Amino acid sequence: MAGEEVSNKQVIFKDYIVGFPKESDMELITSKIILKAPEDSNGILLKNLYLSCDPYMRSRMTKHDRPNYVESFLPGSPMTGYGIAKVLDSRHPNFKAGDLVWGVTGWEEYSLITSPELCFKIEHTDVPLSYYIGILGMLGMTAYVGLYEIGAAKKGDRVFVSAAFGGVGQLVGQLAKLSGCYVVGSAGSKEKVDLLKNKFGYDEAFNYKEEEDLDAALRRYFPEGIDIYFENVGGKMLEAVLSNMRPHGRIPVCGMISQYNLEQQEGVHNLFNLISKRIHIEGFIVFDYHHLYPKYLDMMLAHIREGTISYVEDVAQGLESAPSALVGIFSGRNVGKQLVVVARV
Repeated sequence: MAGEEVSNKQVIFKDYIVGFPKESDMELITSKIILKAPEDSNGILLKNLYLSCDPYMRSRMTKHDRPNYVESFLPGSPMTGYGIAKVLDSRHPNFKAGDLVWGVTGWEEYSLITSPELCFKIEHTDVPLSYYIGILGMLGMTAYVGLYEIGAAKKGDRVFVSAAFGGVGQLVGQLAKLSGCYVVGSAGSKEKVDLLKNKFGYDEAFNYKEEEDLDAALRRYFPEGIDIYFENVGGKMLEAVLSNMRPHGRIPVCGMISQYNLEQQEGVHNLFNLISKRIHIEGFIVFDYHHLYPKYLDMMLAHIREGTISYVEDVAQGLESAPSALVGIFSGRNVGKQLVVVARV
């Protein structure tokens, strides 16, 4: 098969956008590719199996005037993101044909990766392969780093998680419970709220869309205040949280999904709480913590095998479904971690 020319379906990013992304901002085309890594390269040729739909990808659909932590997509080119793939051909010493990997790849059937340093070989296949773009990949690491490295979670802490049913949030709450914390999450539907409490073991959860006063809602669930707020949302939720933080509280900032599609982002008007309560707030990018991945992987594999962690995926079938799946996460349409099946092993 290596060296053969085949058709290659690709999801192409059409042009930079303003506001909410639409399926029409992407298009499916078919090109040709030779299934062989160039001999003078250090690359690997991949057959993509799963693709991850993640909120940070919205930022890449905008042309940035200032440096950003991720580059913008290039109009007219395939979109890229985290995925799981099988190596078909390799010119890199760390990979060989037949290896399974997770890392950054193209939104296409086959990808030539010229910087395989962003790919990790999958050694453990006794767990679902798709987990490597979720609980065993970037999202899981994000939950772990935010809660422990920045949030310094310990037994007895009162923890609030916004967007708690997302790929990151559902793990944060479970890890916090395993650490002996009291945990409350917010989500956008009754179904998600019920799953947070009954499947993921959250002590309490609420539908933020049904709360006219977020400050009052937080006071109801945290009468003694919040020690750790795992920030996924921003805007009005962050403002309400700051009023309810305890002295020396910690806020690891993972994302601000409520702001991604706004032309003019919302301000937060009670930042003096950071001073009066001596709150530690820190944004973080999981790329900076890749050195912790082996430690995290060992811990999480043990939890999965022992059944002490649950995980929910929302699976879309076929590359052609990828634009719809990506757009859906910004309206909360997905139930669990959104991924796309491109091909089976």
